[in-house]
Amino acid sequence: QVQLVESGGGLVQPGGSLRLSCAASGSIFSIATMGWYRQAPGKQREVVATITRGGSTNYAESAKGRFTISRDNAKNTVYLQMNSLKPEDTAVYYCYADILLQSLVTVRGYWGQGTQVTVSS
Repeated sequence: QVQLVESGGGLVQPGGSLRLSCAASGSIFSIATMGWYRQAPGKQREVVATITRGGSTNYAESAKGRFTISRDNAKNTVYLQMNSLKPEDTAVYYCYADILLQSLVTVRGYWGQGTQVTVSS
């Protein structure tokens, strides 16, 4: 079974930076879209940024200009560089990937377990 594992979360002061990583493993044939989502306590999960296999990106308005999503297809890994962090960025950040398994024709969606990002003085 496919697994997505996030890393890079932690505590940072306002204005600081963090880089999140998410590595997919398992019987993977290829990965289409990958993305980062976040969920704060009492809030709905929301998209932060997505990236296609070809490198096309989309960002939430709150992330535009501050965050950068990228991927390494050879490593089945997606990254999120977060700069100029604000307290409102505090949330659990989840990795998502649409994956074609080696034994299947259809694409399935997978979620990572999440990594906590806390922005506070």
